[in-house]
Amino acid sequence: MQTVTTLQNMCRVVTLCAALAILAGCSGWNPFVSEQGNQSEPATLPDLASLPLEAAIDPNRFIIEFPEQSVVGVPQVVFARHENTLHDFALEYGVGYDELVAANPGVDPWLPGDNRPIILPTQFVLPDAPREGVILNIAAKRLFYYPADGIERDPETGAVTRQTVLTFPVGIGRVGWETPLGQTKVVSKARNPTWWVPASVRKEHAENGDPLPAVVPPGPDNPLGTRVLKLGMPGYLIHGTNQPYGVGMRVSHGCVRLYPENIEFLYELVDVGEPVLIINEPYLLGQLNEQWYFEAHAPLEDDNVDAETRLSSIAVQVETTDGANAALHLQSIASSQSGLPVRINEFDESEVLARVRRVENTIEVDPDAPTLDEVREMIDEVIAERDVSSDQEKEVVAN
Repeated sequence: MQTVTTLQNMCRVVTLCAALAILAGCSGWNPFVSEQGNQSEPATLPDLASLPLEAAIDPNRFIIEFPEQSVVGVPQVVFARHENTLHDFALEYGVGYDELVAANPGVDPWLPGDNRPIILPTQFVLPDAPREGVILNIAAKRLFYYPADGIERDPETGAVTRQTVLTFPVGIGRVGWETPLGQTKVVSKARNPTWWVPASVRKEHAENGDPLPAVVPPGPDNPLGTRVLKLGMPGYLIHGTNQPYGVGMRVSHGCVRLYPENIEFLYELVDVGEPVLIINEPYLLGQLNEQWYFEAHAPLEDDNVDAETRLSSIAVQVETTDGANAALHLQSIASSQSGLPVRINEFDESEVLARVRRVENTIEVDPDAPTLDEVREMIDEVIAERDVSSDQEKEVVAN
């Protein structure tokens, strides 16, 4: 019964994103609302199966080709086999679970269906912030890193001409254990860390019948994984995990989790003293080839800035090029909450699909991997824990 309830809750989340529904064969994909408030006329959608098959792009490393560019990557599509799950695609293609679900509303996370097209959200609008150090956008559940040695400059003027950006999906603090916002820095690093369990975490686990020891030594049972970057905000870390199933979700006690391979890679690049900026921006506006792109995520449950305020400030930036249509277009894209950058000036329901890169399904069955039932149980526990935390937060507000 718990599993059924959790999946029903997941389906309700998916329904909220149904404005970007990708039905079997993409024949029913009609996400947006017209300027008159009615559904737009169905457009002729691309035959995704006929696209040339290409290698998947690196989902973590991109080159900003010119300073004005603020959109990187391309959306991709892969066709599922009957045994695949969305969790499999998240791990294989380096994206977060929540962002993959948002990009594929209407798709059963456990049984997507044989030959079902799965959109991989591998295009990103960069945060509107100085391009230096680490930037964490908790609304997008994404980390961006600008390595100092990834900058190319004009030899005469010293101006930046090209720049490397690395990006990774992250797990963030759930409701009641929010990841804090603000400017900080990396104050220390550690390999194979010992976890000194905070008293508040031990208390919560004890109340839930899952007591924790005061100290967890390095090893496979350590939730911090094998690498830790300690932040100047007391008690907060960027770290790995021994449970990668929660990466890309609101699952932690406030710390930031990465896939094990991603934190091990990042650990070697980030130095002590590296600046870290933590922001909460569900709506991101960017430019590529003189076109505006808008990326909209579901605002966090505890976001204290309303959506209209965020949209109004963004509309001001694009209204000079898109006129009165800008606000309507932005509002329609925002309602989809797909996390996919959409071109505003060529606004229609097939815009994203017209740009996707079809890639090979490279998922292989790992005999040592957890079974589907085991993975489902772990994901269900994470979602149930998140739902309980959200309900508790609502009760606190109500009282």
